Parts: sequence; structure tokens; C-alpha cells
Amino acid sequence: MVVCGDDGLAHRLAAELRGVYEEQVTLVVPPAERSVRPPVVGRARAVSAALLDRVVSAAVSRAAGNGTAPAAGEPVGGQRTLEAVEATEAVLAEAGVERAAALALVYDDDETNIRAALTARRLNPRLRLVLRLYNRRLGQHIEELLDQAAALATGGSSAPDEGDASTTVLSDADTAAPALAASAVAGTTKVVQTDGLMLRAVERPPAEEGDAPGGLSGRPTLALLSATGNDPAFADGSENSGDQGPLLLPDAAAVREAAGRRGSVVLEQVSYSAWPAQQAGRGMGVVAPFASLFSRRLRWSLAGLVGCVFALAVALWVVTRIHPLGALYLTLLDLFSINDPAVGASTARQVLQLLSGLVGLLLLPVLLAAVLEALGTFRGAGSLRRPPRGLGGHVVLLGLGKIGTRVLTRLRELNIPVVCVEAGPEARGLAVARRLRVPVVLGDVTQEGVLEAAKIHRAHALLAVTSSDTTNLEAALYARSLRGDLRVVLRLYDDDFATAVYRTLRAAHPQALTRSRSVSHLSAPSFAGAMMGRQILGAIPVERRVLLFAALEVGGCAQLTGRTVGEAFRAGLWRVLALDAGAEREGGGGLVWDLPDTYVLRDSDRVVLAATRRGLAELLGRRRRGTAQA
Repeated sequence: MVVCGDDGLAHRLAAELRGVYEEQVTLVVPPAERSVRPPVVGRARAVSAALLDRVVSAAVSRAAGNGTAPAAGEPVGGQRTLEAVEATEAVLAEAGVERAAALALVYDDDETNIRAALTARRLNPRLRLVLRLYNRRLGQHIEELLDQAAALATGGSSAPDEGDASTTVLSDADTAAPALAASAVAGTTKVVQTDGLMLRAVERPPAEEGDAPGGLSGRPTLALLSATGNDPAFADGSENSGDQGPLLLPDAAAVREAAGRRGSVVLEQVSYSAWPAQQAGRGMGVVAPFASLFSRRLRWSLAGLVGCVFALAVALWVVTRIHPLGALYLTLLDLFSINDPAVGASTARQVLQLLSGLVGLLLLPVLLAAVLEALGTFRGAGSLRRPPRGLGGHVVLLGLGKIGTRVLTRLRELNIPVVCVEAGPEARGLAVARRLRVPVVLGDVTQEGVLEAAKIHRAHALLAVTSSDTTNLEAALYARSLRGDLRVVLRLYDDDFATAVYRTLRAAHPQALTRSRSVSHLSAPSFAGAMMGRQILGAIPVERRVLLFAALEVGGCAQLTGRTVGEAFRAGLWRVLALDAGAEREGGGGLVWDLPDTYVLRDSDRVVLAATRRGLAELLGRRRRGTAQA
């Protein structure tokens, strides 16, 4: 396996391939002094970047098993590291691409990945390629182009022992966005989306003894949460939590034993329309609704004047005893001063006419203000919108870069009101925010008053996904100073740094919900799965661990073929969730979720399953040892 990249995702992916799948990995990274990192501005951010560099160096040293980092090109712990500014043809040849089974190109720049992929396909037509591309449309074309080139070079043959020459294009933004959005919306709710399918994992409080195990609508339990929600070691969900940590894919006995002591994660299948709209965004549609045309003060003024008109009409009906519609008609004539003076009429009638004229004088400036506000609203429909007055229960999204744009799209698909904060007027996500009619506040989030303009004091959550760790951390701490109970989700560059921040914030604010997410931590399992030649539908974080969802052919898995769904289940490793009916069933395909435990899996079946990272590796027989003798 060969991994080429210039940021934390490359290191995380290499560690995933070594630690989970026990593959020999060649890692191609830029020299240490030229490694690409998020932009650093100012002394404080420089200190933070230096801290991250030390964390990465320490991690490499721990992987080597001693106190010094391995020399470049020296294989350590199943990994050989090459330092190169760019993945040129010579570098790829030195990395052994001609003999490799798979190559992952995870540079931050799309053009660099495409250039290296074209070169690698020429060097080894049977190489399995995994590319990291942000541009989804371009990724589809590149995937078709590289697959066609491989088919022409190999003559269409695909011998099993010669590998799989497929091309998979993934985006770390798409892979991480569902978990980030879900953390902000519900804190403990995780979402994975596939083609035409949306899965939601919901954390439930500890069930009482005697309650039926399993998820909603009879769905199985995906995980049992940590034995304590306030872990004194601050290792909630880490890989080293031991028996007190989360238990993935437990069996029925473990669920019954944990009743009343542990929370559980259960699976739901939902659609976008079924997602609960939390204060549906105001003015989010294509046509601005009435509430967004006029300010709240103006709406109350109009309502007061209308009430006065009806009150005058009722008073005139009582005084003159004419028909109610006639009384309303005379009141409107008096209101617009087009009725004859009430000379010779009763004193009450004359007083009502004077009052109607006074209300008419008050109505003119209110109508003028309404016209001006409506014109201003329509004029600004194509520009960035400001947060509407009275907005509450929304998500404040910091940063509209690669990750932020994907998270914004996901939140709006779920009908969640959002207010974006972006420092640069040229950010790529501003066009998406304008198209979705999402309010945007332009300004440096570290400056006083910017978060207040985004209505942070009435927000449901803060989601900080800028490219600077210190900016995200500073914004989170400032927001917590304004509201101690605010739900905060941080996107952090380094996974170790994310863990440290999570522990510190949990210690400082034990009653508040805090989530720190590393994009590389959320994305690496999907990239590793694609390199191993399997279709990963998504990943759901369970505290600090990850549960994978994959679609597999039963015929390629000896542990599934000929077994019932109940017999195929392996606690802590994998569980069959659904059957992809395809065209065999009446009504044309779709996923069948309510599979009985007695259903026998056939070679031709395609199933959707949940698995741990190690369980997925063992399931497909990619482990170097153990499965061959099983």
C-alpha cells in the first residue's frame, strides 16, 4: 500500500492501514520543513502550530517504539517513509507503485492528486486508486477516465490474483460533514447518508431492567456507551478505556447486562422530510415570506393600526346602528379623508370621524416604511443576508471553506436554521450561502461583536470549522464565556490535539455538551476501506471510536455465505443490518431492513452491515494472519 499526502490525513490513513489491516505501507510526505499546514497568523497561532508539530513528532516516535523519529526511507513498524515535495513519476516508482496493490493520493490540492493519479495509472494499469478530490463533478469524470484507461491497458481482464484496478474518488469534507453537522444539531446524534438512504444513530439513556433490547422499530443496538458519562480519566470512548469504554455491536446478553447502567446507540432510518425542523429558518426559501419582508416593530405597528380601524368600525356601528359592513365602509372613508364632514350628525359620530382621520395620518408613514422595507428585502435577495430579528434555536457555523460548505449544505438539507460567520469575502462557500439564502456575518470571529451579530446568545449550537485550530478554539472559549451551556463542536486539525481539547473543555464545563472532531479521524476509515477494495457507506463516531457502514457482496465473504443473519452476527465485529433487494424483488429494489434472524444469506445477496474497523478487516480476509487458518 502506498499513501501520498501532505497533511494529517496521510499520517492517519497510514496508521489505519498498519494498525487495523496490518498492511505494509509506504508513506510519501513532503520534507518536514515544507509540510503543508493550516495558515498561521500571529504569535499565538505560531505557538499552536509548533505544539501540533511536536504532537505529530511524538506520535511518530511512539509508533517507532523509541524516543527518536525514524530516518526517512527506513521501514519502521510496517511503514516506510519517503520525503518528496511532489509525487512525481520517479517518486512513485521509488515508492513501489508498480508492485503495489493500492495507492491513495490525499494531497490537499485537487490538481496535484489528479496529476499523480494519471502518472500512477500509466506505471501500473492494475493499481487500485483512491483519490481525494473536493470537486465532486470533476471527481466523477476523473473516476470514469481512469477506469477506462485501466480497462484498455489490461484488455478488460480482471484476474482475481492480479488485483482490482478500480478508481475511487472520495472527499474528506463529504466524509466528515455528516458527523460534524449531527454533533451540532443534536450533540449525540450521528448521521450517515448513502444513495437514497439516510441512517441516524441516536443515543438513548440507560434503559431499565426488563426493557426490550434493541433499537427503535425493533432495530438492533449498535453500541453501549461508556459506563460513566463523567469519566475521571477523561478517556470517554477512547481506544484505551477498557471495560469502562463504549462497547460496539454488543450481543443481546451484553445489552441486558448493561440495562440501567449504560446508555445505548440505536439505529433509525429517516428521510429529510422526517427530520424535526428546529425553528425552520426564516427567509430560507426562494421567495421571501411575509415575516422576512418587514421588521418585527413594523409588523406590530401594522397590526395595531388594523385593530384601531376595526375598533372604530365597531364603535360607529354601535352609535349609528347601521349595517356592520356599512360602518366599516364609512370608517375607511373617514380614514382616508374622502368622506363628507359629519355636519349636523351626533356628537359621537363627529368624534369618531375625527379619530378616524387621526388614525389615517398615523397610517401614512407606516405604509411608507413598509414599502421601503419590502423594496430593500427584494433588492438584497441576491446578496448576503443578515441574521433576521428574533432568530433563535439556530446553528452558528464558523468558516465556509471546504468543510464548512459541506456542513452548511447538510444542515440546510435537514432544514436546520443556520447563521454563517466568515472572515474572507472571497470564501468559496459564500456562493452556496447566497444560493441557500442563509444569513452571513462577515468579520473576524476573534473580534468582539462578531459572534453577538450572529445571535450566539440565542443559538442552539456553535460549530467551528475554520482552517485554524486556534481560531476555532478561541471562538469556542469566547462563546462559552457568553453562554456556559452552549453546545460547542470543534473541528481540529490534529486528532491528538482534538482529544486534549475535548478533555479540557469537559473538565472546565462538565454540564455543557462539548464535541471535538478531527477531520482526519473521521475520514481515514473510509479512505482505508476504499484502498482495501470495499464500499464504505459512511462512518459514525461513538464517543471517541468509529463504527463503519459498508455494502458488501455475500459471495466474497466466507463468514457470511450460507449462514443465517443470526449466525453471521459476530459481537464486537460486525452485524448484518439490511439486504439490498436490487431488481429481484417486486417493486424494484430498495433496502429491506426487517430481516429475520433465520434468513439465509446467499452468494448473490448484497448486504449493508455495521462493523468495527478491525471486524471489517477480518470479515473480508485481509488480515495477514488468523483468517487463513480459521
